[in-house]
Amino acid sequence: MPRRNKKNTKNRGVDSNSEDDSYNDNVSVYSYASENAPSSVNDSDELSSNERFEEKFSQALENATEKSAQTRAMALQSICEILMHRYMPEYVEDRKMTLIDCIEKSLRRGKGAEQVWGARLAPLLVLQLNGDENILKALNQFLLTTVQDKTVSFDARAKCCTALGLLNFLSAEDIGEFLNLMQFFEGIFSGSYLRGDDKTPISVSAEAGTLHAEALSAWGLLLTVLPAGDFVSWMSSGQSMLPSFKRLMGLLQSPHLDVRVAAGETLALILECGRSHDEDFLEEYLGDLIDTVKQLATDSHKYRAKRDRKAQRATFRDVLHYLEEDISPEINIRFGNECLVLDSWAIHHQYAALCAVMGPGMSSHLQENDFVRDIFQLGTKLNVTNELGKGKQSKLERHLMNAAAFKARTKSRGKNRDKRTAVFT
Repeated sequence: MPRRNKKNTKNRGVDSNSEDDSYNDNVSVYSYASENAPSSVNDSDELSSNERFEEKFSQALENATEKSAQTRAMALQSICEILMHRYMPEYVEDRKMTLIDCIEKSLRRGKGAEQVWGARLAPLLVLQLNGDENILKALNQFLLTTVQDKTVSFDARAKCCTALGLLNFLSAEDIGEFLNLMQFFEGIFSGSYLRGDDKTPISVSAEAGTLHAEALSAWGLLLTVLPAGDFVSWMSSGQSMLPSFKRLMGLLQSPHLDVRVAAGETLALILECGRSHDEDFLEEYLGDLIDTVKQLATDSHKYRAKRDRKAQRATFRDVLHYLEEDISPEINIRFGNECLVLDSWAIHHQYAALCAVMGPGMSSHLQENDFVRDIFQLGTKLNVTNELGKGKQSKLERHLMNAAAFKARTKSRGKNRDKRTAVFT
């Protein structure tokens, strides 16, 4: 299959488990030297920074095999934080088998925080190593087994869903396997479906709601690489391989904010994918959907937390604008002298999925990580030193570059979408 349709979703925020407060060494990572500084000083600073990170990484990797569960969990957290902020593929390549072993043991034998950080490490390792297919297959099995184990905490299972969705999105090889995994995810978030009497299930806790939301987001991420024509055919025919649109609409009534937001973004994503192939896709549901989204976009119920109401209204205003005007939210992500334009629900979704893994290091990887740049079709990474020497681009130059990138990306999406086909027997 050709390289996937590079889009993304709405930036629902960087992972809430922020490491900013506990990680103090990243100043040297983000700070680019003054253009007036001698190059030898810059090289020396970069070398010493690399050595510090490698030393910390080696120590954390050693601690990840200690007997104390707390020590192992803290070591995995430290490894994740380093890989979030630093692109170091050669160094990681030499230690990949040890890292895979750490992930497997943390998921199989660990508990709580150790499993959470083990699951978060899996996609970080793959993103460092340019989507190594052998690693993807090995990690997939560990993650699937952990998600299916109901004795594992909801938080750890949720992180495994996030990792599974991202790993399979990065592989983009087999549509049949995609559909099997999407059905697996539906089996999880179906726990938040409305009951037969159209009442919300009362047995879903806040922790279970988080798991359902992550499974739904992972389902949506895989949707962004399905051929639009095939997807429309499957949804329109009511085949059981995909959930019904009406049932997904019912998730908007969930008592949990994470589920409502994930459902709203996924519904917009479904319509965007379908409309690219059929302008009247699921038109019969549009009236009821708009009414429900309007209520959520203006929700002022006092029993909801103020922060929750604000986040919900912001999300559903964008969804409503798309449903009524067919206009997707557009966000410009600036990093260094470049800019990534998030101009569709699909590319928002992809960007948010990577942000959930990369955290505050996303900007650094957009600049340095060739694999991440390939996902968003950013081309060859820029030479920072040369760009600094040239001076700041004018507003017109930036506009022309973004317009050219947008045009090229749109043409590429259309070609890739038309060429993909899936055959089922």
